[in-house]
Amino acid sequence: MNMILYPNAKLNLGLRVTEKRPDGFHNLETVFVPFAGLQDILEIAEADHFSFSAYGKPYELPDNNLENEICVRAWRMLEADFQLPHVAIHLCKNIPIGAGLGGGSADGAFTLIGLNKLFQLNLSTQQLLAYAARLGSDCPFFVLNQPMYGTGRGDELTAFSSDSIEEVLTGKAYEIRLITPDIHVSTPQAYRGITPRRPFGTQKPAEEKDLREILCQPVSTWADSLENDFEKTVFQCHPQLAQLKNDLYEQGAIYAAMSGSGSTLFGIFNK
Repeated sequence: MNMILYPNAKLNLGLRVTEKRPDGFHNLETVFVPFAGLQDILEIAEADHFSFSAYGKPYELPDNNLENEICVRAWRMLEADFQLPHVAIHLCKNIPIGAGLGGGSADGAFTLIGLNKLFQLNLSTQQLLAYAARLGSDCPFFVLNQPMYGTGRGDELTAFSSDSIEEVLTGKAYEIRLITPDIHVSTPQAYRGITPRRPFGTQKPAEEKDLREILCQPVSTWADSLENDFEKTVFQCHPQLAQLKNDLYEQGAIYAAMSGSGSTLFGIFNK
């Protein structure tokens, strides 16, 4: 038996770094949306022994250790709990790594989903979310794979959408264009030097408009108030990214931003 899945990218509509937590991590506020215009290809097949292979866009394994690859980690978790048969995992990378598109997180989450279906484990959505959270903060989003309001480390998710978001995602009135420069932005690099919006445990200022309220407004107004806080630090390290964002506006985008912690820029254009 085998299964082929298509892990998709994600975009962040707004991204606020709200607080630095006592555990050293940061609390965020964002809206994740799936982006089906860019997908990896993931094949999981029963095999005599476990193996993992990747092709397409090159990427380095964490610490050059196969066991740290997120698809391998996903299989190891379920294999330990359910004594799964061996599988061969083949991954075609189309989503660049370190680009703020969640490609690695998508691969890990889709591996869990694929194994659950392939071996009829009957894991509930909540159980899959729990496994995904152990893989990484963005992974639970890809289990749900629908517009979600994210808080905490980005792993506290609440279903949220708006007419404006749906208009963008359906592609009827708008199109999304990506620029994915050959620049890798590590998450620690993106956080380095960032100033959270407020001290831990304090209330949001009354004048700070709720992110969800902004996203309920017409798309034409987003450029005035929808921000990605990581742009402040990442653009300092990579000024060419700021220029690419300006280029999108010069090409007619009604909204442009960096996705996640970078380096991908996306623009929303009228059709």
